[in-house]
Amino acid sequence: MQVRGLLLLLALVLLAATAEAGKNKKEKAKKDGSECEDWRWGPCVPNSKDCGLGYREGTCKDESKKLKCKIPCNWKKKFGADCKYKFESWGGCSAQTGVKTRSGILKKALYNAQCEEIVYVTKPCSSKIKSKSKGQSPPLLS
Repeated sequence: MQVRGLLLLLALVLLAATAEAGKNKKEKAKKDGSECEDWRWGPCVPNSKDCGLGYREGTCKDESKKLKCKIPCNWKKKFGADCKYKFESWGGCSAQTGVKTRSGILKKALYNAQCEEIVYVTKPCSSKIKSKSKGQSPPLLS
Protein backbone atom coordinates (compact mmCIF):
# COMPACT_ATOMS: atom_id res chain seq x y z
CA MET A 1 0.00 0.00 0.00
CA GLN A 2 2.79 2.41 0.90
CA VAL A 3 4.61 1.72 -2.38
CA ARG A 4 1.48 2.55 -4.35
CA GLY A 5 1.05 5.84 -2.46
CA LEU A 6 4.71 6.71 -2.99
CA LEU A 7 4.41 6.05 -6.73
CA LEU A 8 1.29 8.20 -6.91
CA LEU A 9 3.06 11.04 -5.10
CA LEU A 10 6.06 10.76 -7.44
CA ALA A 11 3.77 10.85 -10.50
CA LEU A 12 2.03 13.98 -9.22
CA VAL A 13 5.37 15.74 -8.59
CA LEU A 14 6.56 14.90 -12.13
CA LEU A 15 3.28 16.07 -13.62
CA ALA A 16 3.49 19.40 -11.76
CA ALA A 17 7.11 19.93 -12.84
CA THR A 18 6.22 19.24 -16.47
CA ALA A 19 3.28 21.66 -16.38
CA GLU A 20 5.47 24.40 -14.85
CA ALA A 21 8.14 23.91 -17.52
CA GLY A 22 5.47 24.26 -20.23
CA LYS A 23 4.28 27.55 -18.70
CA ASN A 24 7.80 28.98 -18.70
CA LYS A 25 8.22 28.21 -22.41
CA LYS A 26 4.92 29.90 -23.26
CA GLU A 27 5.76 32.98 -21.20
CA LYS A 28 9.20 33.22 -22.82
CA ALA A 29 7.66 32.99 -26.29
CA LYS A 30 5.27 35.84 -25.46
CA LYS A 31 8.13 37.98 -24.11
CA ASP A 32 10.30 37.41 -27.22
CA GLY A 33 7.38 37.35 -29.63
CA SER A 34 5.76 40.22 -31.40
CA GLU A 35 2.21 41.24 -32.09
CA CYS A 36 3.17 41.88 -35.71
CA GLU A 37 2.20 39.12 -38.14
CA ASP A 38 3.46 40.45 -41.49
CA TRP A 39 7.23 39.95 -41.20
CA ARG A 40 9.39 40.53 -44.30
CA TRP A 41 12.65 38.56 -44.20
CA GLY A 42 15.76 39.26 -46.23
CA PRO A 43 18.19 36.65 -47.51
CA CYS A 44 20.65 34.84 -45.25
CA VAL A 45 23.90 36.84 -45.23
CA PRO A 46 26.96 34.77 -44.21
CA ASN A 47 29.37 36.27 -41.67
CA SER A 48 32.35 35.59 -43.93
CA LYS A 49 32.87 34.49 -47.55
CA ASP A 50 29.80 33.05 -49.31
CA CYS A 51 28.67 30.27 -46.96
CA GLY A 52 28.47 29.20 -43.33
CA LEU A 53 26.84 30.84 -40.33
CA GLY A 54 25.24 34.23 -40.75
CA TYR A 55 22.09 36.18 -40.09
CA ARG A 56 18.81 37.18 -41.72
CA GLU A 57 17.15 40.54 -41.06
CA GLY A 58 13.40 40.91 -40.78
CA THR A 59 11.14 43.94 -40.55
CA CYS A 60 7.52 44.42 -39.62
CA LYS A 61 6.08 47.93 -39.29
CA ASP A 62 8.47 49.71 -36.86
CA GLU A 63 10.11 46.52 -35.56
CA SER A 64 13.21 44.73 -36.82
CA LYS A 65 14.82 41.43 -35.86
CA LYS A 66 17.88 39.38 -36.75
CA LEU A 67 17.76 35.60 -36.89
CA LYS A 68 20.69 33.23 -37.07
CA CYS A 69 20.87 31.21 -40.27
CA LYS A 70 23.28 29.01 -42.19
CA ILE A 71 24.13 28.60 -45.85
CA PRO A 72 25.65 25.18 -46.55
CA CYS A 73 29.10 25.52 -48.10
CA ASN A 74 28.23 23.08 -50.89
CA TRP A 75 25.23 25.27 -51.88
CA LYS A 76 26.30 27.16 -55.00
CA LYS A 77 23.01 27.07 -56.87
CA LYS A 78 21.84 30.25 -58.51
CA PHE A 79 18.28 29.93 -57.13
CA GLY A 80 19.32 30.37 -53.49
CA ALA A 81 19.14 28.41 -50.26
CA ASP A 82 15.67 29.74 -49.33
CA CYS A 83 13.96 28.12 -52.33
CA LYS A 84 13.30 24.40 -51.98
CA TYR A 85 12.55 22.36 -55.11
CA LYS A 86 11.44 18.82 -55.93
CA PHE A 87 13.66 17.58 -58.74
CA GLU A 88 12.94 14.92 -61.32
CA SER A 89 15.55 12.38 -62.41
CA TRP A 90 18.49 13.42 -64.55
CA GLY A 91 17.83 13.28 -68.28
CA GLY A 92 20.07 11.54 -70.79
CA CYS A 93 23.46 12.88 -71.77
CA SER A 94 23.44 15.27 -74.73
CA ALA A 95 26.15 14.30 -77.23
CA GLN A 96 26.38 17.88 -78.57
CA THR A 97 26.81 19.69 -75.22
CA GLY A 98 28.22 16.91 -73.01
CA VAL A 99 25.81 17.77 -70.17
CA LYS A 100 22.64 16.32 -68.69
CA THR A 101 19.69 18.38 -67.45
CA ARG A 102 16.86 18.09 -64.95
CA SER A 103 14.10 20.41 -63.79
CA GLY A 104 12.75 21.19 -60.34
CA ILE A 105 9.31 22.43 -59.30
CA LEU A 106 9.07 24.85 -56.36
CA LYS A 107 8.09 22.99 -53.21
CA LYS A 108 8.58 25.69 -50.55
CA ALA A 109 9.76 29.31 -50.37
CA LEU A 110 11.26 30.03 -46.95
CA TYR A 111 10.97 33.49 -45.37
CA ASN A 112 8.85 34.79 -48.28
CA ALA A 113 11.78 34.44 -50.69
CA GLN A 114 11.23 35.36 -54.35
CA CYS A 115 11.60 31.99 -56.09
CA GLU A 116 11.12 30.81 -59.65
CA GLU A 117 8.34 28.23 -60.06
CA ILE A 118 10.48 25.93 -62.25
CA VAL A 119 14.29 25.81 -62.42
CA TYR A 120 16.62 23.87 -64.69
CA VAL A 121 20.04 22.62 -63.67
CA THR A 122 22.77 20.95 -65.69
CA LYS A 123 25.89 18.97 -64.91
CA PRO A 124 28.62 17.42 -67.02
CA CYS A 125 28.07 13.86 -68.17
CA SER A 126 30.00 11.22 -66.30
CA SER A 127 32.98 9.79 -68.13
CA LYS A 128 32.83 6.64 -66.00
CA ILE A 129 31.06 3.58 -67.35
CA LYS A 130 29.08 1.86 -64.64
CA SER A 131 29.57 -1.87 -64.21
CA LYS A 132 26.51 -3.98 -64.98
CA SER A 133 27.39 -6.64 -62.41
CA LYS A 134 26.94 -4.64 -59.21
CA GLY A 135 27.15 -6.73 -56.08
CA GLN A 136 28.37 -9.87 -57.88
CA SER A 137 31.78 -11.34 -57.45
CA PRO A 138 33.81 -12.34 -60.52
CA PRO A 139 33.67 -16.02 -61.49
CA LEU A 140 36.29 -18.23 -59.86
CA LEU A 141 38.84 -19.87 -62.12
CA SER A 142 39.59 -23.52 -61.40
